[in-house]
Amino acid sequence: MSLPPLPRLGFVGAGRLAHCLAHGFSRAGYPVTAIASRSRDSAQTLAGQIGHCAAYDHPQQVVDAADIVFLAVPDDSIGTTAHTVRFDSAAQGCSGAWALVHCSGASPVDLLAPARDQGALIGGFHPLYLFGGNLADIERIAGCSVSIEADGALKDALVALAGALRCHPLSIPPGGRMLYHAAAHYAASFALCGLAECVELWRTLGFNEDDALRAVLPMLAGTIQTAGDKGLPGALAGPVSRGDTSVVEKQLALLEGLGGDHAALYALMTRRAVALARRRPVPPAAIDAIDTVVENSLARSLDRLTGQGSQAARKP
Repeated sequence: MSLPPLPRLGFVGAGRLAHCLAHGFSRAGYPVTAIASRSRDSAQTLAGQIGHCAAYDHPQQVVDAADIVFLAVPDDSIGTTAHTVRFDSAAQGCSGAWALVHCSGASPVDLLAPARDQGALIGGFHPLYLFGGNLADIERIAGCSVSIEADGALKDALVALAGALRCHPLSIPPGGRMLYHAAAHYAASFALCGLAECVELWRTLGFNEDDALRAVLPMLAGTIQTAGDKGLPGALAGPVSRGDTSVVEKQLALLEGLGGDHAALYALMTRRAVALARRRPVPPAAIDAIDTVVENSLARSLDRLTGQGSQAARKP
């Protein structure tokens, strides 16, 4: 089976991701023909921004109006939606292939098996990007990667669609999506969590969140740029990079004194910094000493946290 060179595209879901992809594909010359959403207003808003695009109430109407249907819905709705739609080539007036594609990074493509059993092609198309929900996303997504899981004609079509967004296609093997998605959090949500930890610690010094972010966001941007230029070990900075054992030891002791899990988090992240430093052509001379300091502090912190958990469990 083959897909048209410019397949008709439809979306089930009209959230941030759908807004970016629908506008991006339309600007690249692809016909975006149909949008459906739980909220008819959301579907109408998005469809109204794209020429010759209709808003619908039900996913089936999108399937009937498109060659490739993207499910831009929450993970828990992917399988349900796949079970509700029917692929009928006679009803669609379609003599070639048609496809159902979900946009989740974590869920397996096999959730779309009901469509595959009806002869549809199935696949995954997950942009590695944090969508802000505005038109700036269409430009900012350029240069990002899109993980694609599909075969044959659909894979070719999805690779072309990634190129239309000026993104890099990233092939992912079957069964690998959950690990891929879990790991990606470290470059997205967990980066925000690291910033939140910085803000929380700086609050004890009198900084408010706005002042803290204004101070550290340029440093974060520089770190990312340097990582792109020099790789992860080459971009590493701070006391581990310099081999400052006493600084690491004093910082861990200070954080242990604050209580909570501050020292444990710092030690776990410093453990990763030690591993990066070891990958340098010439690691810091004190790297083994730093490793010992980190592991000792982590053991103390975890023992304390475990003890606190046991005490809480024993309370009536």
